[in-house]
Amino acid sequence: MSGTVRQRVLDAAMEEAAEAGWYELRLHRVAARAGVTLAELRGAYRDADAIADAWFAGALDAMLALPAEALDGRPPSARVGAALMRWFEHQAVHRRTVGGMLRAKMHLSHPHHWGPAIFNLSRLIHWALDVARVDARGLARQAEEVGTTAAFLAALAVFAGDDDTLTRTRAALRASLGFLDRLPRRD
Repeated sequence: MSGTVRQRVLDAAMEEAAEAGWYELRLHRVAARAGVTLAELRGAYRDADAIADAWFAGALDAMLALPAEALDGRPPSARVGAALMRWFEHQAVHRRTVGGMLRAKMHLSHPHHWGPAIFNLSRLIHWALDVARVDARGLARQAEEVGTTAAFLAALAVFAGDDDTLTRTRAALRASLGFLDRLPRRD
């Protein structure tokens, strides 16, 4: 399946969800909006959850593209905060849809999504720590991972209801990441 079909379907799904809500997303309407058949849509994405995963992959790519120079001279908390904010900023225009995507993944009738969501969260946090160039060892590394996960989830809780400036999301991260500056670091 060509990348352009995948992108057209992704764009159409995000437009449809922005209008109707993620829970009301219907793939036949997405296919019509994208100008593809249902079979072509299925060739691009197995289901709506795969479309959500593709959206989140784009946010991860945006975070990974944060230039290392943008982090120079900043403490660990600011570096991790900058990395995670890239993830949030990439999705800011669709933050309500993103909230719907995440609620659908955690819906009680979707336990098959829970395990992958947990692994994806773990990967996101590991990538954020690598983007931020933080590298504690042993128990301090575990504290980085657990604490950064908690900080991310706290920010995620306000993200969908935040405004376009993401002021509350940014403040939630800043309030939760200060512990990173007190952890022992490698030389």
